[in-house]
Amino acid sequence: MAGRKLDDTLSTSPQVAPEELEIIAAAGFRSVISNRPDGEDPGQPTAAEMKAAADQHGLAFRHIPVTGGNIGPDDVAAMAEALETLPAPIFGFCRSGTRTAMLWALARAPQSDPHTLINAAREAGYDLSGLRSRL
Repeated sequence: MAGRKLDDTLSTSPQVAPEELEIIAAAGFRSVISNRPDGEDPGQPTAAEMKAAADQHGLAFRHIPVTGGNIGPDDVAAMAEALETLPAPIFGFCRSGTRTAMLWALARAPQSDPHTLINAAREAGYDLSGLRSRL
């Protein structure tokens, strides 16, 4: 359960189950960010369930729920703050991993250029070319 590495701080993945956080911790991750709103899909674990599992395995946890078309400045600021303050490496997830990659790129945009961010995401399997104007 290594996820797809975006940079030295963050790897991303589709939804994981609470029991998979043990594997994530064993892989060396120190924190988890969930970018899924609760109730997005039937049967999806809640943020509270994920936090409890993260706590059980010694992982810091942050919930920054977003929907793809509605990522605002407050969401980007929350992600930037999480990337700067949570113990790294960080494992992030959403339904497919794309929203996590989008938030990462938007949070990193002030320190990087769009081409670098888009290419890093592409190498991890995410197409963020539609974000170019925001980066």
